[in-house]
Formats: sequence, structure tokens, C-alpha cells
Amino acid sequence: MITIKTEEEIKKMREAGRITGLILQEVSKMVKPGISAAKLNSFAEERTRELGAIPAFKNYPNPFSFSRYPAALCVSINEEVVHGIPRKGKIIREGDIVSLDFGVKKDGYYGDSALTVGVEPLDERKKKLIKVTEESLYKGIEAAKPGARLSDISNAVQTYVESHGFSVIRDFTGHGIGSSLHEEPQIPNFGPKGEGPILREHMIFAIEPMVAMGTWMVRITTDGWTAVTTDGLPSAHFEHTIVIKEGKPEILTKVN
Repeated sequence: MITIKTEEEIKKMREAGRITGLILQEVSKMVKPGISAAKLNSFAEERTRELGAIPAFKNYPNPFSFSRYPAALCVSINEEVVHGIPRKGKIIREGDIVSLDFGVKKDGYYGDSALTVGVEPLDERKKKLIKVTEESLYKGIEAAKPGARLSDISNAVQTYVESHGFSVIRDFTGHGIGSSLHEEPQIPNFGPKGEGPILREHMIFAIEPMVAMGTWMVRITTDGWTAVTTDGLPSAHFEHTIVIKEGKPEILTKVN
């Protein structure tokens, strides 16, 4: 069931979203050759607690094993699609594309967002992948209007991505979000228009296209968390938490 949020819940999620977006932007500015993923994670966790929130991902249970996610931030590099663990020995280098996925919990409610940063010098194909993935996120957000169907979001993302010669990762989806990090519904980044529940005012979603340069197929590495493309080609990831309010989508995790 998709929950309809109250004004008070939206207010709390707006604050959780603000903190999420702020910290994610701060972390993204630290991405440079030679920095470790662990340092990015340490900053994100310390900053979260400084702002009176709780890291949303740390100790999150793996649905396929008994493990829990060991960090506050996901740092996925190049062919890593999502859930990359920010280990100390994971060093960012020139030419990498780095996806940062992050969330916080504040006053019982969650914010969730992601972005991808390119480390110069970067080849043109990687630049295009990042650009198209970010633009596809906004195509999906634009489709999240009262009276539309849930799959209209999915179709908007897929159509835009594939028109530029890239592929949409199919094993991971966007989702509802609120007092739980992952709520109903799941929001695939592919599918036909006009299917699924009708979108209504005060629904809140995390929309998150993950886009690959080559195949959409992924595998999970031996750490039980990190998803990588099976052909080893790069992928990118963007995400915002949005609320449908006053006839249109409002981004809760965007930094003005």
C-alpha cells in the first residue's frame, strides 16, 4: 500500500531531505584523485551526527544474507553500480566516475539521494553517461504528477536513457519512503506507460535511475553488497526524494 503523508510528515521529510542533500553535495566536492572512499564515508557520518540526524544506511540489513551494511555512505566506482562499500584501500583515481548514494533519518523520517561525479580527465563517453543519467532522473520526476500512473515514471526514464544508447539497470528500483527507508511501491526504471497505481497528492517517492554504458545485467561481488555490471563497463546513478504536492513534484533532497 502506498501511504499518503500528512503535512507534518512532509515537514519532517523536507528537513531530512535538506540534510541529505546538503551532506551529499559536500561529499561530492571532496571527490578528487587520491582520496579514499573511507575518508568520504567518515566525513558523511560525522557531518550527519553534527546536524542531529542518523545515518540511514549504516547497519541496514541485507535482504539476501545476515550481514548489515557497514557504512553511512555507498561509494561505487566505474563498473560498480550501487552499494559499493567505502573501504580504506578504495582510492579514487583520475578518469573514474564515482556514484555516491546517501541517506539520513531525522525525527523518525528518511531522506535518500544519489549523484555521480566524474574525476577529470574524463573521456567523452563517461561524461555523456553521467549527463544522460542525471537528465533521466528529471524526466522521471516530471512524470510524477497527480492522476498519472506509477509506470509513467518508469517509462520516462527508460525512454530517455535508451534514446541515447545506454541501458537501464533492472535489478534495482526506486521506492516509496517515509518512516521507513524503503516503503511501497517499488519503482522500476523501465516499463510501459499507463500501468500501476494512480499517483496522488502527498505521495513521497525516491526516484533513482541507474544507467549502464553497456549491458544492464549485474552481479553481486563476494562482499555480498556491491553490484557490478557483468561486462565491466561503467554505470552512473542519480536519485532524489520527491513529494507530489500542489499538483506537481517537489524535490525534497535538492540543495538550492
